[in-house]
Order: sequence, then C-alpha cells, then structure tokens
Amino acid sequence: MAQSKPSPAETETIIRKVADNIIRSTSFKFVNGKTGETFTSTKGKDTTVNVKAESKFNKWMYVNGVLAVGMARMTEVLNDKAYADYARRNYNFIFDNLDYFKKQYDAGSTSVEYRPVFRMGSLDDCGAMAAGLLDVYAADKRADQLTYLNRVGNHIINVQSKFPDGTLARNGPRKMTLWADDLYMSVPYLARMGKFTGDNKYFDFAIQQVEAFNKYIYDPTTGLYFHTFYNDVNTNGVAHWGRCNGWVALAQAELLNYLPANHPKRQELIKMLERQIIGFSRYQDINGMWHQLLDKPDSYAESSVTAMFVYTVAKAVNEGWISKRFISIAQN
Repeated sequence: MAQSKPSPAETETIIRKVADNIIRSTSFKFVNGKTGETFTSTKGKDTTVNVKAESKFNKWMYVNGVLAVGMARMTEVLNDKAYADYARRNYNFIFDNLDYFKKQYDAGSTSVEYRPVFRMGSLDDCGAMAAGLLDVYAADKRADQLTYLNRVGNHIINVQSKFPDGTLARNGPRKMTLWADDLYMSVPYLARMGKFTGDNKYFDFAIQQVEAFNKYIYDPTTGLYFHTFYNDVNTNGVAHWGRCNGWVALAQAELLNYLPANHPKRQELIKMLERQIIGFSRYQDINGMWHQLLDKPDSYAESSVTAMFVYTVAKAVNEGWISKRFISIAQN
C-alpha cells in the first residue's frame, strides 16, 4: 500500500526534530585524553596533553561544513535564528581555541585536533567548512575568521593540485586524480566568496571547474557522472556513485544561487544542471529514492544522494531555473 506524502507541516516537524537532536548532542567541550577531564576552554591548559573535541559535531570535518550550511538554510526558510546561531557558535567555539592546538601542531604533533585548519592540504580540509563559515560570518565579522577565509581562497585557486589545464585534482591515494566530490568541496565556497567580496575571480574559477568536471566525468551514455578521472591513464573510473553525483548537482545549484543574474555564463550553467537532472531522473526508484550505484538497482537505496537530488530539483524549480514540470521528481 502506497504511503501518503507528508504535509509541509509534517516535513518541518521531522527536519526540526533531526536538527534539534544534533544541537542537543553537541557538547561544546574538550576532553583530556589521559584523565578524562572535560572543559569548555583550552586557555591555560597544558599543551603537551592529547586533547580532543568531545562531540563529533565540534570537529573540523567537511560533513560539519555541510551541516552548517544546512543549519543556516533552515534559519532562512523557517525564520528561526536558533539554527544559524548553532552554526555560528560552533565556529566561534573552534576559533576561540585554535591557539592551543596550533601550538601542538607547531610542535610536530600529527594527531592534533583541528589539524586540517593548519595543514590545509586538501579540499576536504577547507572547502565545505569555509562555505559554512561564510553563511554565518556576517554575525560577528571576526578578523581571524576572515583571515582563514582568504587563506582558503588562495589554497583553492593557487595551491591545490591541478591538471595542466587548471582542473582541480587530488594527489592521493593516486596522483593526479579528479574526484567528483571536489566540485562541492570548492564551488559552494567560491560562489559565496564571489558574492561576499564582489571579486569575479571566484566566480570565474568556479565556472571553470564546473565546465571542466563536466568535460572529464560526465557520461553521455548514461546521463550520469563517473566518480573519478585518472589523468595518468586518461580514463574514468567505472562507478556512477550516487553520492558523488549528488555533490555535482548540489555544487551547480549553489553556484547558480550566488551567481549574478546577468552573468554571461548563467544560461549555459542552467542547461548543464538541467541535463544532469534529466539524467538522474531516469534512475529514481519507485519508492522515490536513488541507489548507492545509480545504475545498479541491486545496490542499496541511499539517503544522502536522494536528499541532494531532491534539494537540487526543488531549488531549481522554485528559483525558476527550470520548468515546473520537473517538480514531480522531488515529490515522488
């Protein structure tokens, strides 16, 4: 028997329940790995001790950057500042304590909490977390956070590994490999930074990446994206991984969200996003979800790709980028 679709009020209740549980589960504390002592500030603490954030939501990981963006968007949609305030508090908690961990990092510790902030060795270290920070930066306008945001821009544009044509790449675990994930780990930050600074270099670089990723990993036979491209052997990986296709869709939607309405590349970018939506719509299961491997229905139904696809379609329709007839994909 088919289940009835939740009403908007029921959907809001579910979303708030998830977000509120995350907020309650975040301790904003550190724990001494030797004694088990917990504390809210590292000021005056012994820097030779192994100290970690107690809650996984207080750690510096790309997933928490995605979470921060989601919390800020909830405030925007629901007109409830509690969610953006949570994200802002989380960033402030981290930045208030970075000096302690920087001393450990400078002393040569390889297991120091917040190491990715100092190392900035990959897009996973910085892109998603910086995008989330930009969503809440205006509340406090902290100089240390602005310095970090500018560091991220320099890393992505000037330091991060790239193919000879400028396409973002990874050097591990295999050298000069393009991962679809990295479109999200770069473009949402770049789009926000373009709007924040008014400097078109961020938009230009973001558009360059969207075009290049479509060149390297879009598969016209299936209408899907491969997860990888191996530059050393000039070939794609074999998997049409669901989540990486979600990252590509979400990154393109985020770019369009911040790109000026009169930008000369806007319509071209909309066409690429529409092409992707048409492509992945063919693989939606009867239950409304998509699978871990999009073109392998015997792989499991996967929630994160489903969430990213549904959001992208709804966003594109609601913004008027694509026809309203596509909304049925998100409503199924």
